[in-house]
Amino acid sequence: MMRPNFSSILVKLLLLITGFVTLCCISATTYAVEGDFVVTPAEVQLRGNLSRAQLIATAVDQAGKVIDRALDLTISVKYTSSNPQVVSVNETGGLLAAGNGTANITLTYGQHKKLVKVTVAEVSEHPAIGFNEQIIPILAKGGCSMGACHASQYGKGGFKISVMGFDPDLDYNAIVRDRQQRRINSLNPELSLFLRKPAMEVPHGGSRRIKKGSVDYQLMVAWIKGGALGPDAKAPKVTKITVTPNRRITTTKQKQQLRVVAEYSDSTTRDVTAWARFDTMDDTVVAVSSAGLVTTLGKGQAPVMVRFEGQAEIAMFVNPYADSVDLAGWKNNNFVDELASAKFKELGIVPSELCDDATFVRRVFLDAIGTVPTPEITEQFIKSTDPKKREKLIDQLLGLTGDPNQDIYDDLYAAFWTLKWSDLMKNTSKKVGEQGLWSLHNWIRESFRVNKPFDQFVTELVTAKGSIYSNGPANYFRINANQFDLTESTAQLFMGVRLMCAKCHHHPFEKYSQSDYYGFAAFFSRVATKNSEEFGYFGRETIVMIRSTGESTHPKTRKVMKPTPLEGEPVDHELDRRIPLAEWLTSPENSFFSKSIVNRYVDFFLGRALVEPVDDMRATNPPSNVALLEALSKDFVDKKFDLKQLIRNIMVSRLYQLSSTLTKENASDNRFYSHYKVKRIAAEPLLDAIDQVTGSQTKFKSLPPGTRAIELPDAEYPNYFLTTFAKPKRVSACECERVREENLVQALHTLNGDTIQNKLADKNGRIAKLLLEKISPEETVRKIYMAVLCRYPSAEEIAACQKLLAESPTPKEFYEDLCWALLNSKQFLFNH
Repeated sequence: MMRPNFSSILVKLLLLITGFVTLCCISATTYAVEGDFVVTPAEVQLRGNLSRAQLIATAVDQAGKVIDRALDLTISVKYTSSNPQVVSVNETGGLLAAGNGTANITLTYGQHKKLVKVTVAEVSEHPAIGFNEQIIPILAKGGCSMGACHASQYGKGGFKISVMGFDPDLDYNAIVRDRQQRRINSLNPELSLFLRKPAMEVPHGGSRRIKKGSVDYQLMVAWIKGGALGPDAKAPKVTKITVTPNRRITTTKQKQQLRVVAEYSDSTTRDVTAWARFDTMDDTVVAVSSAGLVTTLGKGQAPVMVRFEGQAEIAMFVNPYADSVDLAGWKNNNFVDELASAKFKELGIVPSELCDDATFVRRVFLDAIGTVPTPEITEQFIKSTDPKKREKLIDQLLGLTGDPNQDIYDDLYAAFWTLKWSDLMKNTSKKVGEQGLWSLHNWIRESFRVNKPFDQFVTELVTAKGSIYSNGPANYFRINANQFDLTESTAQLFMGVRLMCAKCHHHPFEKYSQSDYYGFAAFFSRVATKNSEEFGYFGRETIVMIRSTGESTHPKTRKVMKPTPLEGEPVDHELDRRIPLAEWLTSPENSFFSKSIVNRYVDFFLGRALVEPVDDMRATNPPSNVALLEALSKDFVDKKFDLKQLIRNIMVSRLYQLSSTLTKENASDNRFYSHYKVKRIAAEPLLDAIDQVTGSQTKFKSLPPGTRAIELPDAEYPNYFLTTFAKPKRVSACECERVREENLVQALHTLNGDTIQNKLADKNGRIAKLLLEKISPEETVRKIYMAVLCRYPSAEEIAACQKLLAESPTPKEFYEDLCWALLNSKQFLFNH
């Protein structure tokens, strides 16, 4: 049944339905502070030839304190050295050791002067340049050891080194010994191909990476001249880097020089600003030069990632949208609102108003149980004058009232959240068969139905063994069939950590090494499976078991790795190594676990995670609101990992109940929850909603009539609608597999496909039943609006419908067209 009057219905009617407004934001005033300043560090010690350090000059107020939005004067002051033969200084505050001794650096800004004492030692005529300490950082800084250059899978031009210098022995052999030592010229170092290529003295596909005569060039010459010393296994390792400043509230076009200090395993420190790598995490807010000079470009909040020798940190820059905001109308419902409003004040963002009751009731039903409310429930809620009605509805949906007559949604709640976690855990019949599929599905669903504490849920899953038919969570070890799949899935699902990169090399944006990866993998190294015929010869039952032997071996060192938690100490168990893993993983002290789960639920309910992507939590990917993540995580732990209490904290907050309509003050914000983020309804709840609205139930193959789409246990069903609306195949543990963005195929299917058309024409459907009722056309229109959009039509919409009804050949055709038009509206297809 095609819709011939497409323009008359869709254009005339849908234009009346409220859309989502986008406006421009206002700008904030820039600040400037003039006068005295302070210098960091106040005193410097340099050790070794060509050692370097970075000074930072910052304006202070009349009391001598550095304030928010104070000017960084590093590139504005004038620098002079009392003895350039000891230490020189450039125009950006960079110090360079020249000879042993002591000198003063004078910084002048207007009438103000500061002195910095510099002591230089260990400069010699024949320096011993360390391969680990100096050559590897130079290669990393120049980009030579990046994955797109010589650290790619096969290298470039026959020259291959490790990613970010994580394998010094490999790098040394490639530089000094490979190709008959053609890259090094010991007699005349400056003729070395190792130098001439990056300096572009001979053709080089990677362009110029080092300037002849520069400090790094001189260090490389000195290294070759000194015999090209190899890696030293006993050389101190970098254990931490510190970035100064690590946080600044700034203004547009303001600049800030960063300083990076590395701490080593022998307790020494070293200024490594010159060799650190700097990257902006949001180039619309800040830009950063290779020397660490940050420039604020736009409004908002953005981190700069700093990396050196396997360590990574961030410096956060905040550029408020406005100088101040008026939050007089804001009322905190709980601690979520307190921390959210603090962020609004810091960023100068004015949040939207509260959503209306009609919007709220539909929103909470879809978000809590994946179902739209019936017209009767919606009308009852809208008409209620109880000031606590929103809170009470949330408790009812979550089964927290304590009254069995009200707690009637446990099955729907369990079905909906089983669908989500089944996606993430990749539960499909293709991997575990029909029996295994149902076994795991039923265990997950029962766990959510009784609100099993999530630490217990994960413990049962991670330590499961036995028959995959009798013990549902044992299927986790059939889905993830080896220790590496188990390592990566467990870390990603329950810690929000992506360890995949560390399997082959040191994580480029984190501190995790191959040792960390294979130490974690050791927890699963003794998990094995065997076949059983207990369920019959053709049952193909699998038994998950624990062997008494089996180890995880480092692929490069061949060292047997002891089972070790991330950032923890080795721990073992004589019966099952997974037992201490589960204890550590779900421990209240393990913030990985609580924060990653909290982050996933914030992502679902507020439309964007505090840490994006939701399963990529690392030091160089900070939360948009650190305090809020910390508080939600702490409360989750304090409430004994109760998921329903976590959900309640989010849904009760004013933050969750904000309108999705943008204002000119918050239109530019897409990270800090100043308005509810409109979300396309996922495939399964959307199909269920269409079924409920039209009164025509979808029948799924091999499942009993009345089965909802959110109750489907498997990944794939022969249903074109679910496929079109991106029901995931469950091949990845990534949230990204369920695509949230709408596309043209989906629009064409709802407009012209047979799913909606056939349901609207159902003789036992809603439209057919409404036609049998002896009610006025206006009341019929009101009932259709309430069923589809969970709200009453406006007077303007009523008038338009009356006009279109008069023009329609029959009432039946008009009401079907009206319902079809509303089902194609954004107000139906999106949760807003």
